[in-house]
Amino acid sequence: TIHSFCWELIDGFDSDISAALVAVKEAELERERTKAAAKARGVSDADLANFAEIEADIDQFKTTKKFIYHPDRNTFGPGAIQHRHVLDATAWLLLNRTTLGTILRDRHPTILIDESQDTMKGVLDSLMALAEPQGSGLTLGLLGDHRQRIYSDGHSDLPGLVPEGWAKPELQMNHRSQRRIVTLINNIWESKMQGRTQSATGVKQHARTEKTGGVVRLFIGDAGLSTNEKRDRERWCATQMLMSDQPGAWKAGSYQLLALEHKLVAARGDFLTVYEAMDLIDPNAAAPVGSGENSGPSSARLVLDELAQLQACIRPDGTINESAATDVLRRTGSLDHLPVDATQRNARTDEMLKAIQAFAKACIDENSTVAQVIEPVLFAQLFEVHPRLAEAFADKSSPPPPPIPRKGKETTEARIRRGWCALFAAPWSELRRYRRYLAGNSELATHQVVKGSEFSHVMVVMDDSQAGGFLISYDKLFGSKKLSDTDIANVDAGKETTIDRSLRLLYVTCSRARESLALVLWSTQPAEALTHSRDRGSWFSPEEVGVIP
Repeated sequence: TIHSFCWELIDGFDSDISAALVAVKEAELERERTKAAAKARGVSDADLANFAEIEADIDQFKTTKKFIYHPDRNTFGPGAIQHRHVLDATAWLLLNRTTLGTILRDRHPTILIDESQDTMKGVLDSLMALAEPQGSGLTLGLLGDHRQRIYSDGHSDLPGLVPEGWAKPELQMNHRSQRRIVTLINNIWESKMQGRTQSATGVKQHARTEKTGGVVRLFIGDAGLSTNEKRDRERWCATQMLMSDQPGAWKAGSYQLLALEHKLVAARGDFLTVYEAMDLIDPNAAAPVGSGENSGPSSARLVLDELAQLQACIRPDGTINESAATDVLRRTGSLDHLPVDATQRNARTDEMLKAIQAFAKACIDENSTVAQVIEPVLFAQLFEVHPRLAEAFADKSSPPPPPIPRKGKETTEARIRRGWCALFAAPWSELRRYRRYLAGNSELATHQVVKGSEFSHVMVVMDDSQAGGFLISYDKLFGSKKLSDTDIANVDAGKETTIDRSLRLLYVTCSRARESLALVLWSTQPAEALTHSRDRGSWFSPEEVGVIP
């Protein structure tokens, strides 16, 4: 990944990393102060708290002697820096420490960056500066598609920033998708619609000559239905695809479901409680990433790793495969410190067996909470437990109340405490589904995780009501919701809009499909969305649009 590449470049230059992060934070502080001072009501208490937080980061970076690349600062201390810190430091150092540029050219005279449309602006700008003038010793290749930019960190118009004189090869052939899908994504990108400010520039794609088919359907339903009702109706959509596609193509488990946001995927996958709890405990590690780096919050390793291995030793009737369980205990070091004395050793192994039996009994009970399952394990000290998990479990106080939106900022400790309380109260059954999603083994995914991937059959679920944000709106994109005053102001100012972001995400998800594509829109105004979609003949033909009963 670009993060690990940058870390390999700067790892060990601790004083330089410190100087870079301090400079970046000081620039951020200056921007925030200027922004706050320009507000009609002046500097608020929230602004002052923000200033204090940035100043605290500056003080920590100034005094840190050793940096490590790890997002969990709670465990590894202030020297643990996150992805964005690594990128910020590298970008600054490449421009302000000429020696690092020399090291880069010597180690990597040719650099190819994939998904360059989503590469952090600062890093890309620094590398492009080092590659000029031509003959400087660094050859830079930018691979990507600006139509598929999904992160705000990337340049909004990367093709427009490429210097004159650089070669600009174009890939016109779409080797992945059938013709009907290629036609759809071309038409999506070329659309002229109210609220769009991004230029429709880009190479029009063509399908391979032998790929003359493909199936596309749009299903529109009422967003007011419950999550369970929506899940059932989405299965119904799959059966409709089954009737219009290849035999067996849309049976359960044979298609990929893509959603806008992790929260929506968690709701569809029936592990929302656990996901939201993990997101409170560590927002940087709760969700999977395309590179496979995330394995969940490190402080929750017990429930994500060791207990997952132990649960695999339990048969459906609740009996234990003792040989397999012993192997788990041996691999995790749980048997390393058994007493030498035979009597004490027997007593300890008996205690461990009883704890595993209690764990197994709780596991097969569909109503068990995470707390009920892990209690015998913690009591018997079967595994080494992260101190934060042990401390949180021992604390029997009530969780702090959630923050009131726009009324104040929640402390990190309060957020983490709410996360632990939510996790302990969550159904244990959700953890297995969450672990599969985290490992990338689920039929559910978000557009971020599947970048660069492809699937034979894809269902794209669009549901603003469960997206957990306001930057994207499929209701606006499909004409069932009017543009807001902010949207109109952004259009007038030539800024990126909700329509721009939503259109790109639709392009990304649709372009994952090889053979067939089902789009499921949950709209607050389904009748208006239906009329608008049928009137927009360039996207769908009338027979491709249907109503979800």
